[in-house]
Amino acid sequence: MSLTPESASNVAHVLTEALPYIKRFRGKTIVIKYGGNAMIDDTLKRGFARDVVLMKLVGINPVVVHGGGPQIGRLLERLGKQSEFIQGMRVTDRETMDVVEMVLGGLVNKEIVNLINRHGGSAVGLTGKDGDLIRAHKMVREHPATADEASRVIDFGHVGEVESIDAAVVDMLVGGNFIPVIAPIGVGRDGHSYNINADLVAGKMAEVLQAEKLILLTNTKGLLDREGNLLSGLSAARVDELIAEGTIHGGMLPKIACALDAVKAGVSSAHIIDGRVVHAVLLELFTDEGVGTLIRRR
Repeated sequence: MSLTPESASNVAHVLTEALPYIKRFRGKTIVIKYGGNAMIDDTLKRGFARDVVLMKLVGINPVVVHGGGPQIGRLLERLGKQSEFIQGMRVTDRETMDVVEMVLGGLVNKEIVNLINRHGGSAVGLTGKDGDLIRAHKMVREHPATADEASRVIDFGHVGEVESIDAAVVDMLVGGNFIPVIAPIGVGRDGHSYNINADLVAGKMAEVLQAEKLILLTNTKGLLDREGNLLSGLSAARVDELIAEGTIHGGMLPKIACALDAVKAGVSSAHIIDGRVVHAVLLELFTDEGVGTLIRRR
């Protein structure tokens, strides 16, 4: 079926709008944190895979870091093990960590790899254990004192923070024209495995790779002001002001902190985008308007 003059004009406009962005980002590394609805809805999953494959085909180097909290929760429930959360983080004992490794490093990681490969890419799955990619240490948080009890250290079990990243294996894969797909599992000096927040891993990965961009897929439009309007372009200093005045708060704070740290450490820009939009990654990269919030150093 041939295109109508109107639809042909729209296609031509999209292609010409994308061209300068393709030229600008060719040869650059872009780290994408993949999670939320984009990992669950079949249409969104296919759209994400096509986006990543197209990026690679036009000379951009995508590096994918994925989450998998809901999938972990479902398997734990099937196994009859109740999930416990403190301050929004899953308490991870040794038995739960075995499930985390099975789900993140196995089921979820290989599903994403297979999805990308089926859409024409060449993806390779990794965890932080491969090539000594992610060194981690145990997360330590303090529960503040109350009128009834003194402050105490919270034990999250095998929940970790990034100590260091050796990206040699990622560089090797990117240089070999592969798309790395990374599960956020690190290993400590004690040899224990640690479950790490995927946003945190993506941010640190972007810093180490000196990526052009860090893209965080979310289930929101992006950063919103007090009236609920999207804040589309912000400097790091303005984000700091929004945090100080309380506009940015709650569950968005850790995600923003990852983005800010990455930008302040040399990543050109960080994007918090709506993963519920089909082809959200391409729309953010290759169109003038984008579909989320862009954060720059200045």
